[in-house]
Amino acid sequence: MRFHTRKWVKPQDLNPNKTLFGGTLLAWIDEEAALYSIVQLENPHVVTKYMSEINFMSSAREGDIVEIGIDVVKFGKSSLVLRSVVRNKMTQEIIIRVENITMVNLDENGKPKPHGKKEIEFVKNRLDFRSDKN
Repeated sequence: MRFHTRKWVKPQDLNPNKTLFGGTLLAWIDEEAALYSIVQLENPHVVTKYMSEINFMSSAREGDIVEIGIDVVKFGKSSLVLRSVVRNKMTQEIIIRVENITMVNLDENGKPKPHGKKEIEFVKNRLDFRSDKN
């Protein structure tokens, strides 16, 4: 699993128990999945279709740093299925696992659009490729 993003838990991210609010964490995961999908599918029109069952296994407190990991499960025709693990960098505990996040590639009219991708592409390779066209 590649951990792409770190988030610092701030006072505004806390619930009344003074631990990381689950809704905030889910928003971070959704944003990370969207950004990852946009880069992989080379299309800014990507939406979340499905997120599987979630189970909070531990938490984080103010000042902790959490890491969000994303892996590709499979490439569909117009979708990209991801998995995510979020861990507390301070305690090394897993906070949450989401085994299936389905992202859908859309056209300009908001309809599913085939993306033609079959494997992970690394940005540095894509950027190198684009710079060759100049």
